[in-house]
Amino acid sequence: MSEFSVSLAKLAEEANLTVAYTPCELDKVKVTATEVYRPGILLAGYYENFDNTRVQIIGLTEMSYLEELSTSLRNMRLEKLFSFQPPAVILTRNMQPLSEMMQYAKQYSVPLLMSTEMTSALMGVLITTLNTELAPRITRHGVLVEVYGEGILILGDSGVGKSETAIELVKRGHRLIADDAVELRRVSYRSILGTAPANIRHFIELRGIGIINVAHVFGIGSVRSSVEVEMVVQLEPWDRTKNYDRTGLDTEYYDILGVKVPSMLIPVMPGRNLAVILETAAINNRTKEMGYNAAKELLAQLGLQDDISL
Repeated sequence: MSEFSVSLAKLAEEANLTVAYTPCELDKVKVTATEVYRPGILLAGYYENFDNTRVQIIGLTEMSYLEELSTSLRNMRLEKLFSFQPPAVILTRNMQPLSEMMQYAKQYSVPLLMSTEMTSALMGVLITTLNTELAPRITRHGVLVEVYGEGILILGDSGVGKSETAIELVKRGHRLIADDAVELRRVSYRSILGTAPANIRHFIELRGIGIINVAHVFGIGSVRSSVEVEMVVQLEPWDRTKNYDRTGLDTEYYDILGVKVPSMLIPVMPGRNLAVILETAAINNRTKEMGYNAAKELLAQLGLQDDISL
């Protein structure tokens, strides 16, 4: 069970659900489980380990089975299902609820919804929405931009130039997702989704100028609401005593909620065009994802590394 919740109204909006019965406004019903459930085994009479925090999906198979039961047995099984008081029961394929379903939904105050979608398609939409809305999350001080389709999280101390770099990237045709506070969600075991808190979305702070709305100044095409984080760039003032990576042969990683994201440390000094550097980093990261590494190719051509996959 997630420590977060999402309203049934949000699920109904995302999955285009219609209401057959609800005891209250859908935004007052909270869902906390990331999984959905088809209660076939419960309707067959097995009730052990039933998780009543999951949304229940009744498809064609479950409905056909119910219609084959005797009236008394169907009533008993349906009453058992609704007595667990799940967050909602949803019928797929535009099937109309049985009279018994309406009766027990009202008796036990369980929302009863309908969908025109096939069962598997509906479950896919619901699971995707639940995994996003209920995902483990943290907030990091930084800037999130999309450069050539790559989501780049820019980190660094206050005043190092994160926002200025982001605004230069926006001027060059790329997009801003978040400034100052970046909300990071682990939507799968290998994916981090980055977004901005709703109250500061599209705003950016530039020292000496103030706060601007990027969508209003540069157009709606200059912003996005969310993006998958595919690279982390850490900015720091140039330290001449420090040895920085000059080949990119080995990939460093930054851990976000247990997901390792490719990372690089970029020193900042007057005269360095960070926007161009980040554009190059984004393209280079994409080529590495496609299996090509320029540093390995150069070493192989120089005969310094044999039998190496490019």
